[in-house]
Amino acid sequence: MSEYRRPTIPVGIYRDEQGVSIDYGNRWGGESPPEDAYSRLSNLERFAPLHDVALALVEWLRSTFDVDVERSSSAAADLLLQPRDVVQAVRIVPREHAAAPLTVVLSRFPGVFLHAGSLHDFHFPACGCDACDDNVTELIDQLEWTVRTVVSGGYSESFAPGSGDWIEYRLDDLGGGMQAGRTSTRELPNERVVAARTAIPASGQWNSWPLRSQHDANAVP
Repeated sequence: MSEYRRPTIPVGIYRDEQGVSIDYGNRWGGESPPEDAYSRLSNLERFAPLHDVALALVEWLRSTFDVDVERSSSAAADLLLQPRDVVQAVRIVPREHAAAPLTVVLSRFPGVFLHAGSLHDFHFPACGCDACDDNVTELIDQLEWTVRTVVSGGYSESFAPGSGDWIEYRLDDLGGGMQAGRTSTRELPNERVVAARTAIPASGQWNSWPLRSQHDANAVP
């Protein structure tokens, strides 16, 4: 399997209104951020490297795995919550029906939306306001980890037992890293929920992605 390589990320220095350098991720020193920080969006250009990383991941997936790739703005419709300012959208579908497809959407924010499997979206950043104090390197780590975990077969989606009013997901890299969550099916489009009940593997566990054959790999331009 070809190895993914993270693009070079420029190191930027960003300052607050007083000209003081901001240590994103530690800006509030463990204290609650000021109330107005929740409505401020400062230094958004620091999120731009997320686009470079997302496109590098797409290229890695295309050249490494046996997939079909569709680059079209219409692919953004895979998202459950769509941004209004889509820059680029790429749908990547493994040629193994029990492996989870991925759709990567770049927004003008700039941010990255990732749709995995049937009924879950992941946002990088989730918000981006000053109060959230996102560290971009940590967001990149999380984006790469999420993609790697999905393609290695560490992703599952399942309906809660009983009424099935909740759809749950779990990302588990088998090395100790884990993330899980749930969404009420009542908050999702009914047609998407109905389709997911047959698309998601019976066990809930999506398979790992199939690798490209050596012949196909040599043919990649």
